[in-house]
Amino acid sequence: MPFEFRNHDEIPDLVIVRPRTLDDGRGWFRETYKRGDFERHGIAVDFVQDNHSCSTARGVLRGLHYQLHPMAQGKLIRCSAGSIWDVAVDIRRGSPTYRKWMGTELSAENGDMLWIPEGFAHGYCTLTDVAEVLYKTTAEYSPAHERAIRWNDSALAIRWPVEDPSLSPKDAAASPLSGVENNFVWRGAP
Repeated sequence: MPFEFRNHDEIPDLVIVRPRTLDDGRGWFRETYKRGDFERHGIAVDFVQDNHSCSTARGVLRGLHYQLHPMAQGKLIRCSAGSIWDVAVDIRRGSPTYRKWMGTELSAENGDMLWIPEGFAHGYCTLTDVAEVLYKTTAEYSPAHERAIRWNDSALAIRWPVEDPSLSPKDAAASPLSGVENNFVWRGAP
């Protein structure tokens, strides 16, 4: 079952992945990850942790999160119930797309996934009353390396679909990108 991989136009390191769905009278089946297919598209990573998050209200915003090296995480994000607005921000100093962001709707209905490599901050906002998000990571969660960027940092100018989101205390207290520790440096094209 092949996947469709589409690199983002402005930030080609971010990849929308659309799995193929097989429908019949009983329901549907979908592969959500297949190492060989991902490797053939240049996403050759080892996933070491799976996470599952459930938000029970529209307008919940989680992020913008990342982990510093040596515990930096690449993430493969998908929404298994409901719908989210998923955002990735390039925070690799020296990158031609530094501080640029992309947003896309991930939903149970469209089945799309988003590949976010190391060096990007990630966040999402729920668009439905219940939303479940699953994601694979390339490094284990490390509280000592975790950082957060303010969701409404004016220097990033992210167009979120909510003006007054429900935030965790950690996310509400986050600093703008200019005030957070960041050890990501762009190394050029692979």
